[in-house]
Amino acid sequence: MDPHAPAPGRIGPRILVVSQNRSHLAVLARRLRAEGYQIAAADSGIAAIAELHRAPADLVLSELVMVPMSGVELTRAVRGETAWRDLPVMLIAGRAEPDGAVRAYAAGADDVILKPFFFEILAARIERRLASAHALRQLREDNATLDARVVERAIELGELRDRYLASEAERRRLATLMPVR
Repeated sequence: MDPHAPAPGRIGPRILVVSQNRSHLAVLARRLRAEGYQIAAADSGIAAIAELHRAPADLVLSELVMVPMSGVELTRAVRGETAWRDLPVMLIAGRAEPDGAVRAYAAGADDVILKPFFFEILAARIERRLASAHALRQLREDNATLDARVVERAIELGELRDRYLASEAERRRLATLMPVR
């Protein structure tokens, strides 16, 4: 049994696979589905953006070289949307495209996989990226919870201070009404 596959009845993370090569797209989709992932497929960067607007993904796995929108341009588009800023993007590049990997990282790609690759290594890298993204989401949620608690405590302290000042004012007022002996 694959340790990365979701428990029976549980839906795995959703990966958007983007490739203009339909046979490559079909092979990746089939293999990733067998690993327990939900797969959405797009045959272009433009279709990938439309798919992300339709339904969120947990990771984008795209070819680097595509037209009219390359994987680098897709990465820039993903990074340009606030809602997707932390969405892991992995690009697949040919070994003959060394400057493509540099452009991919400069655009904000999280990882670049060079062809040919072993699927098991790709699967392990995907799992690692998903784990990192999950940890980042959890950290952001924890920070938001802590921020909310800080705000609550600040409000409580402000209310306590106001009550203290009111009681001090009342004590001074009563002190002026009492005769001095």
